[in-house]
Amino acid sequence: MIVVIGAGIAGLSAALAAAGDKRVGAEGLTAYGNANIAGGDASDDVLLVCKDEFVESNTYHAQGGVACAIFSDDDPRLHAEDTMAAGHGLCDRTAVDVLTDEGARHVRELIAAGWHVDRGEDGSVLRGLEAAHCRSRVVHAGGDATGKVLELDVSAMVRENPRIHVLEHAFLNDLIMRDGHVSGVRLTVRGADGEAESRTIDATRVILATGGAGRLYPYTTNPAVATGDGLAAALRAGAQVTDLEFYQFHPTAMAIGEHFLVSEAVRGEGAVLLDEHGHRFMTDVDPRAELAPRDVVACANFRTMQAQGGKPVMLDVSPMAKENPDLAAFLRHRFPTIDAYTRSLGFDWSKEPIPVAPAAHYWMGGIRTDLFGRSSIPGLYAAGECARTGVQGANRLASNSLLEGLVYGYRAGLATVRDADDAVWQPQTLDNSAITGLPVAQEPMVLDMPGHDGGNADGDGAGASVWDRGRIENEMWKHVGVLRDHDGLAAAVTDLAGALAEANAAVPAAVPAAVHGSGVSGAASYADRIAMLENRNLLTVGYVEAVAALNRCESRGAHTRTDYATVNPTIAHSIAYRLKGTSC
Repeated sequence: MIVVIGAGIAGLSAALAAAGDKRVGAEGLTAYGNANIAGGDASDDVLLVCKDEFVESNTYHAQGGVACAIFSDDDPRLHAEDTMAAGHGLCDRTAVDVLTDEGARHVRELIAAGWHVDRGEDGSVLRGLEAAHCRSRVVHAGGDATGKVLELDVSAMVRENPRIHVLEHAFLNDLIMRDGHVSGVRLTVRGADGEAESRTIDATRVILATGGAGRLYPYTTNPAVATGDGLAAALRAGAQVTDLEFYQFHPTAMAIGEHFLVSEAVRGEGAVLLDEHGHRFMTDVDPRAELAPRDVVACANFRTMQAQGGKPVMLDVSPMAKENPDLAAFLRHRFPTIDAYTRSLGFDWSKEPIPVAPAAHYWMGGIRTDLFGRSSIPGLYAAGECARTGVQGANRLASNSLLEGLVYGYRAGLATVRDADDAVWQPQTLDNSAITGLPVAQEPMVLDMPGHDGGNADGDGAGASVWDRGRIENEMWKHVGVLRDHDGLAAAVTDLAGALAEANAAVPAAVPAAVHGSGVSGAASYADRIAMLENRNLLTVGYVEAVAALNRCESRGAHTRTDYATVNPTIAHSIAYRLKGTSC
């Protein structure tokens, strides 16, 4: 049996592929890259494990759309060029070519299978322009509810497949390892009365599709489930990870309320950013103005806020009125979700600018995989935001996230059922994009797991109580946020190491059933136990992110160092890490 952890678009695509569903994949695969896969048809039973309700995921909350070159004036090669440019030298060209070529194929297949995309009066598929794209190629659904519509439509396909079984309210504690091979998962499952129950699931293969970790930060567009669970479990198992220093902060989340995302597509339709004096400042920063890549706009917004004492910048949609005289009606139709939310806060954004600020949105880095989702651990695969395929580089291009989950989730699902037991990963090499021929380390930097060697638990967290969520968020925002420097990052590494050591020590004592499989259940409520395990996961991934950010002495893409303000061509490459001294 194949176990898939996570039910966003990457997990759904993986489950469909592993179960042999033919509604996606009919146009075939590309032949790019050094990774390969056995031919022929194969399928298996799939257990799809969901942390919350079936459809709750980052995908469900995604707004903007799916970038894809399916229109007559576009080409996957143009989409690839835009993706490479946004990635600031760290995208793998082969992985990007797979994304844009197969992505166009899969989008056509999904539309044919019944994905309810937005269409014009003539029935043609509508599309939008977003930042750093040279063409209008972003397909959307439900106006600004693309992810919700996609999740509901594809999850319906999953429910129709008799080989896919769904387990809801089940949390991944850890991976089970036997002889260096993943052989199953340990879960905490919510019982009928809300108690926590342990469960061990044997599996021939495990696919992690658990999304990102926006809950590392107090300001995030991510839902509550985004706590880095799969990435943390993979780190504890000893998997290689790459590019964790690159966390994308979306430029425009609502500065009040729930930090609700105001989609890139709003700026694509003509909205502009203003400072406290009403000045449009992005024209002073970049010739592309509000349509510059997200890292550029996010840093400009953050610096403008610093200059005006922390007050948010303002997003003004009034320029849209030139082509849409009834602006209020246009906003209700094109951006119904955003329109309803802003009005719920008392704003009429058709008549007044709305306050926005950067918020943690998407992690470019993750579990290092080859082009079929294989990780460095036999039997473990990863797809979507928790994976690092080489597609996103140092900064993700707008509306490429759902596409990556769709493409690489499908590839991972195929690999799980076609790979032999002795299959090994075939990763792309880590190459320097700026200096041809410069040697680049292919092996990961090895970090000690705090609390397992006794030598690195001397930070502020050591000997103290286990950190709560607020303390984790504040530490990350202060030292590993939009703007970073050596002193802050060094402090974060020390503090997070100590806090992680405490969390690692606390978990076995507090949740013996979850960690050791002792059969002791019900010692705590499901919610309480999961909150503690989530915090340990956030400390795990946050610690490695801080180390990676400290080691990268340059500013590149979403990683901005105030003490190293320019790019360093000698490190125009990705750097891999792994943890040792783990408990799995």
